[in-house]
Order: sequence, then structure tokens, then C-alpha cells
Amino acid sequence: MKIYVASSWRNTYYPDVVKALRDAGHEVYDFRNPPTGGNGFHWYDVDERWMEWSPEEYRDHLSHPLAERQFANDIEAMRSCQGCVLLLPCGRSAHTEAGWFAGNGKPVFLYIPERQEPELMYKLFHSVCCSIDELLLAIRQWEEDR
Repeated sequence: MKIYVASSWRNTYYPDVVKALRDAGHEVYDFRNPPTGGNGFHWYDVDERWMEWSPEEYRDHLSHPLAERQFANDIEAMRSCQGCVLLLPCGRSAHTEAGWFAGNGKPVFLYIPERQEPELMYKLFHSVCCSIDELLLAIRQWEEDR
């Protein structure tokens, strides 16, 4: 299965989850190592004062060539992947990506490796997994059902 892992740059579980999925035979899109090279997209590469932007500056910087390139990488990967692992904790972009997958009829496997604030709408997703073993089993079961 080709899998998109939606998470945060700050998520310390991310490298291990990508590795475990690959070790299980899955093809995984790694936003930290995009196909166009480099080490992924960072707003500070667009402007070092990115945290001080006004809403208008934020909107305008969405058209910056670096932002456009990474968006193209991510959306192409999303379209080509069969499913998504939403790895908590994460932020708005990862949740937007997971929502896109769910809205397009592709399974979202939520992985919660540590205590989080409960969220009712995670019921929209295919499964809620609390260990890497549960995650791999849920993906395998989904594949077998196809």
C-alpha cells in the first residue's frame, strides 16, 4: 500500500513510524524528504520573520515559489497514495490532509502513540490505533478486505 503519513515536524514518533511502515512493505511518502530534494518545506526559508506575518502577508506568501513547490509535492503524493496515517500529535496541515483523504473516500488510520485530548470527529476515520502493531494490523486488514 502507498501511504501518506500526515504529522508534524515536531513529532518525535514520525521517523520510527515511517520506518515501521516501510519495513512492513509499504511505500511511504515522507514530507521531510520530498522527491524534489532538500529536507522539506519550512516557512523560515520563505521569510525569517514568518511568525510575525499579518493575515494578508500569510495569504500572499502561500504563492511563494518554495510554498508552491512543496504544495505540489504534497498534493501529488496525496493523490497517488491509497491511504493516510494521521500521526498525533500534529497540527492544522496534517488534519487538513487527513480530512482530504477521508473526503476522497480513502482510509485514514489514526495513530495515537501518547495521551491526547479526545476528539469526537476522529470517528470519521477508518481506525484509531494506539500502538504501531495495531496500526500495521489495521492497514493489513484494510488491504485484505479489498
